[in-house]
Amino acid sequence: MQKGTVVLLSIMLILFMFTDQLSAQDQQLFTDVLQKYVKNGLVDYKGLTQDKNLDKYLSQLSQTNPDKLNRDEKLAFWINAYNAFTLQVVRDNYPIESITELHTGGKVIGYLLGKTVWDKEFITINNKKYSLNDIEHKILRKMGEPRIHFAVVCASISCPELRNEAFEADKIDAQLYEQTTKFLNDKTRNHFDIKNRKAYISEIFNWFGEDFGKSDENILKFISKFISGNISKDIQSNISSWSISFNDYDWGLNNTK
Repeated sequence: MQKGTVVLLSIMLILFMFTDQLSAQDQQLFTDVLQKYVKNGLVDYKGLTQDKNLDKYLSQLSQTNPDKLNRDEKLAFWINAYNAFTLQVVRDNYPIESITELHTGGKVIGYLLGKTVWDKEFITINNKKYSLNDIEHKILRKMGEPRIHFAVVCASISCPELRNEAFEADKIDAQLYEQTTKFLNDKTRNHFDIKNRKAYISEIFNWFGEDFGKSDENILKFISKFISGNISKDIQSNISSWSISFNDYDWGLNNTK
């Protein structure tokens, strides 16, 4: 091998290692923020108002070109982006009792006019403007991974619990599995009456039913993969006997008390 080729390969290896290290540092910055201000899925927004590390992380997100990432990297990137920018918009408007207070015209009018907090294009990534809805519906949902619904958190009590670590490409599958399992086995969000074969489940399955296979039967099949023992077995063996009811959604802020 020629000397010039060896030098070139060495430089490429160093750059590759540096890029990996930089990526790890970026995710660690968000993990540090989450571990400091998130406990049992609840956020210390008051404390977060005094912290600058979230802004540093948001700046790093904004300067990233996600088109250069592979699938798992994109999945982790956009989930982290959704959660981080949601933290930002709540923090910047704190104190509030619900994220729905940030809709233009209030909770009802905002929905009717399509001017909710999730419709606002306040996010800039790689010189492009995005809303939270853009990230969730136009990017993440199109990736064909229904478990994202238990990873993105809209700052409300009935949402999945906010994870106190950043999502990372090399362990994204395990993280999504853990998030989904935890959410579905949380009796405050989903409850299963095996005696009457009635599933009382989150509105998430109503809003995004098509992501789980559209029909009640397909939703139950999905759920049965993540819930514990006897209930899972009964759903799989007697799926046509089970019925679904959707729980009321609590839009109260996921704030520490």
